[in-house]
Amino acid sequence: MIKNFNIVIMFLFAGLVLISCRQQERSPTTGWAYNDQEWGGFEKLDYEGQVTGPNLVLIPGGTFTMGLTDEDVMFQWNNTPRRVTVSSFYMDETEIANIDYREYVYWLNRVYESYPEVYRDALPDTLVWREELAYNEPFVETYFRFPAYDEYPVVGVSWEQATRYAEWRTDRVNEYLLIERGILNPNPDQRDEDNFNTESYLAGMYEGSVRENLPDLRTGGERRVRFEDGILLPSYRLPTEAEWEYAAMALHGLQGDRGDELLTDRRIFPWDGTNMRYQRRDRHQGKMLANFKHRGGDYMGVSVALNDNAAIPAPVKSFLPNDFGLYNMAGNVSEWVKDVYRPLTTETLRDVDQNDLNPFRGNIFTEVVKDEDGRPVGRDSLGRLERRVVTERHLEERPNYNVADARDYGDGDSEFVHYAYGEHTLINNDSRVIKGGSWADRAYWMSPSQRRFMDQGASSRTVGFRLAMTRTGGPEGNDDDAGKFFGGSSERRFR
Repeated sequence: MIKNFNIVIMFLFAGLVLISCRQQERSPTTGWAYNDQEWGGFEKLDYEGQVTGPNLVLIPGGTFTMGLTDEDVMFQWNNTPRRVTVSSFYMDETEIANIDYREYVYWLNRVYESYPEVYRDALPDTLVWREELAYNEPFVETYFRFPAYDEYPVVGVSWEQATRYAEWRTDRVNEYLLIERGILNPNPDQRDEDNFNTESYLAGMYEGSVRENLPDLRTGGERRVRFEDGILLPSYRLPTEAEWEYAAMALHGLQGDRGDELLTDRRIFPWDGTNMRYQRRDRHQGKMLANFKHRGGDYMGVSVALNDNAAIPAPVKSFLPNDFGLYNMAGNVSEWVKDVYRPLTTETLRDVDQNDLNPFRGNIFTEVVKDEDGRPVGRDSLGRLERRVVTERHLEERPNYNVADARDYGDGDSEFVHYAYGEHTLINNDSRVIKGGSWADRAYWMSPSQRRFMDQGASSRTVGFRLAMTRTGGPEGNDDDAGKFFGGSSERRFR
């Protein structure tokens, strides 16, 4: 009896030791305990992975041949095929819809009471619908504002406006995450500079309506959320051209169920084959795969038997998604991407080796303006930290880059040969790439490899946008559903 009792005691003791070890995880290099105030309070998080923001889809990265997949009938020679690798990222499942953008301008109008120009500057240019020899005046009044078009892609938005929308969306999603975690209270009374901004919050320059901060293991008190807590998301942004093209092609769909690295074909469109209609023998057979102009004067087919059922843009979740689950990566509206436009030819690249990992043209390196003690000097009138282009002194200290504004870096310009904007070309540092065909384009432009450009301050009735986000951590995503944004992407109502 005593022997059995001793065995029970031994098991209980061993169990307590195991529990203690789990609770008292230690550094493998120093032996010091993690998450223990007595040992200094250094924290090691039980991190479940980056949550998937609303409307985003994970795009696992990989290598692909970026560039032309069809004959260059326009003879522009602006997209020479080359192999690149794209890191994993997230991308909007759909184009940004009118209802999404109206939510944005409503917030601006509600919060920036003292700065009405912020609201006015964000409004889409609805006059893009006007044309001398067409009666499109009803769209000027209704397309953006009327509820019948809620789920249609927003148009008339410039690259600059889309970039500001991305900044605003970052802050609203991160504010929601803090509210959902019980750290902040909802605060609809924010006004002017007193509004939640992610950078300002992390820098300690915005408090908000605090419900309950996180425990501080160093002091025994509490502290605000830090970025390294893994609660807040990276910034929403426009996708790079390489990311957009990679996501549109969705080449992994060519592998089928093989799961190997062998890709024997390239795609011309975001789907297999060269046909614009669905070919498999099922309920979708014969359906149009994109919203485009079929031929002169034919935007949607014959009455009663309409083929793409859209004379102008269609709702953002129309047509079949590609193999990544992304809608309208060909047709509907062309889309802004982050890159500055340059023709990609051997001539323009002769003096510089183009990066083959996450290629991108358009970097302007900035830094937060800080005082002598390394603290941010303050916020501007809209509640954002003051930033500036990195200084010459900063560049002198960096061995890995030597220009702050890299938009025209290595583009073939020299002291004697240059683009001469307005004389020989319309290309300058404000020229931004647009990708994908639109509802008003022929099938040729449906190929994701095609590229055009427009001034970053201009807008069009055929151009919209969707956003992307950098993936932190492993390229394949989270092991389970821990990364879902409170049940996944927000649902929409579609026809």
